[in-house]
Amino acid sequence: MKRLGVLGWPVSHSRSPQMHNAALAQLGLKDWHYQRLPVPPEVFEETVRGLPAAGFVGANVTIPHKEAALALADEATDAARAIGAANTLSFGVDGAISAANTDAPGILTALAAIDRAPAGQTALVLGAGGSARAVAYALREAGAARVAVWNRSSDRAVALASDLGVDAVTRPITADLLVNCTSVGLADGNFKDLPIDADALGTYATVADLVYRAGGTELIATASSAGCAVVGGLEVLVRQGALSFQAWTGLQAPIDVMRDSARGAFPDSHDPGTSDSPDRRAADPRRPGR
Repeated sequence: MKRLGVLGWPVSHSRSPQMHNAALAQLGLKDWHYQRLPVPPEVFEETVRGLPAAGFVGANVTIPHKEAALALADEATDAARAIGAANTLSFGVDGAISAANTDAPGILTALAAIDRAPAGQTALVLGAGGSARAVAYALREAGAARVAVWNRSSDRAVALASDLGVDAVTRPITADLLVNCTSVGLADGNFKDLPIDADALGTYATVADLVYRAGGTELIATASSAGCAVVGGLEVLVRQGALSFQAWTGLQAPIDVMRDSARGAFPDSHDPGTSDSPDRRAADPRRPGR
């Protein structure tokens, strides 16, 4: 049995097992299995180093381990090193650990699916953890005119900005694109702890939320109602997951199967950020920068 998993704390909310196991089944990889791996920070390194001997081929990494995942890797892609965080680990037959970051290309392909390429745009990224680092790097590399980062702890925002050559801000700025890379909304869906109120959301042409949960997030629902183009967390999950899947198996990921299985884990809801969602809204062309 070849094993895969997702490392996080918490990780019970993850839809990755449904998504990846559906993809494995679709391609006839019956001797592969993907599972949740709840691991507290204090035993993260010990756990990861023991995975190859337990039959693991690779693992995704989520909050709060992305920076730690890069630190323990024996080798890493140039992008992962530039970002300073990894969300995809692959294990060699000798136990060597390779790190990559599929969050960065994942957000770009999710934006491209709704025709919202960031080139020439201004962007505000909320958060300063591993996901925020990947998003800020991706937007910068894709030619965004300005990438600004806000975090509740301003020191972390300043450190991220210094590392990646973007701007740290102490309050939200007017921008074309807003990306929430914090965990706000994971527990209850609302965004009251973000520095953006409902009235201000309509000033952003595009809003992306990396959080996903049953019933969706209030941030995405409010932005959609305000006429913004939106990218939901499930779509970003699918896009980055497809890249991880290809790295582990060497096969093209069945992305539609992955999306349907991730969405099907929430039978009472849909993700408005998916490429075929009827709730995706076009941005108002009169908005700044459009």
